[in-house]
Amino acid sequence: MNIIIDDSDHPLIIKVATLQPARMQVYFIDNEDYFLRGQSSKDLEIRLTPEDNDERIMFYVRGVVETVKKLRWDPTLVHASGWVSALAPIYLKRVYSDDPSFRNSKVVYSVFDDKFDGTLDPRMEEKLKMEGFTDEDLKSISSAPVDYVALNKLAIDYSDGVIQASTEIDPEILNYIKESGKPFLPYPGETEYIDKYAEFYNSL
Repeated sequence: MNIIIDDSDHPLIIKVATLQPARMQVYFIDNEDYFLRGQSSKDLEIRLTPEDNDERIMFYVRGVVETVKKLRWDPTLVHASGWVSALAPIYLKRVYSDDPSFRNSKVVYSVFDDKFDGTLDPRMEEKLKMEGFTDEDLKSISSAPVDYVALNKLAIDYSDGVIQASTEIDPEILNYIKESGKPFLPYPGETEYIDKYAEFYNSL
């Protein structure tokens, strides 16, 4: 299928692999425009070509959501992990809120110590409005170009719960989480996180 970002069509390619020992299927979202520029480098495109990271994360989130719909899954919980998935909560709570696949889904967002430098494209808000978002939806990023803190705040605004996934995270974001009143799981440690995550999911 094609996904339109900023009035341009971008083919969505879905790939699947099976991990035999675990009997688990892994799905991959692919697109040559956004994800195949760094073939000669071990670095990720988000660092090699950061100028279109806004479109890259829009495509990634839309691609994952459309894949879930195409496979006819009905997730009770969606866990968005890190700033590359930070638009998932607002898409699920606004654009896809009435979709049968996501109508009853809870959204959890994990914050990491993975800060990026600078800001995303100044036209990001304009591009998101083309997706159907309103000024009210985007008020937390409307005052200036979107930086790491603003992007995380937007994700927190539309999440049902938040997890601290690194030992240390940006203090401003940590304060924002606490002030939001959202269910919050502080860093659970490397040995107990599986059980702690499960308890947190169930609490939602």
